[in-house]
Amino acid sequence: MALEKLAILVELPGGTLQFDENSSEHRIVAMFNPKSLGITRSVQWQSQKAAKRDSPELQFTTAQPATLTVDLFFDTYDTASAAKRSVYEHTSKLLELTIVRGDKHRPPVCQLKWGEQGVIFQGVLQQLDQQYTMFLENGVPVRATAKCTFMQWRSNAKDLKKQNLMSADVVKVWVVKRGQTLASIAAQEYLDPRRWREIAAANDIDDPLALAPGATLLLPALRIAPGAGPNAEEP
Repeated sequence: MALEKLAILVELPGGTLQFDENSSEHRIVAMFNPKSLGITRSVQWQSQKAAKRDSPELQFTTAQPATLTVDLFFDTYDTASAAKRSVYEHTSKLLELTIVRGDKHRPPVCQLKWGEQGVIFQGVLQQLDQQYTMFLENGVPVRATAKCTFMQWRSNAKDLKKQNLMSADVVKVWVVKRGQTLASIAAQEYLDPRRWREIAAANDIDDPLALAPGATLLLPALRIAPGAGPNAEEP
């Protein structure tokens, strides 16, 4: 079995959020797979005074976007090539993820994809810490590390408000399994397969059929309509 490398897919130019894993111009492949990935997410609760109770009641207020941290290693010195190339050819691609694009008016959104797991995270590069640790006699850098922190991307605030939602806050994270569709997820979560549109809006999904196993979805808090059921049909 061939070794699968971690890849960072960079969104394509244009008005919609799209990715192409076959485009080398919009894909960054790790030279060496990371030893670990770290995912952090915090949820804010507000304490409420409660009479005759030892501890206050907690009320959910909001959930913060998740962050993913990954340490990448780059080395162009220990290669078979006699001519040692600058490692900056690799690290500069990460730096470009922090630059504002003219067509988007912001830095690009990225998807981290790794082997059969598929897309494991979607976000923007929030922080980049690069360290160059080895140089040739002429000053060319040939070894470097990069600590990347990605923040979960959600462009759905306005879309969620257009829907009849109980709250615009995402209260559940769903990891897609093989064979699942937005309709089947909506049927399981909301007892109504027709609510797949709300899930699509909450995750900025333009093509509901392009659902990759391992992808992370944010499920908004929706009212369950009276009479809803998993066998409900599209109107």
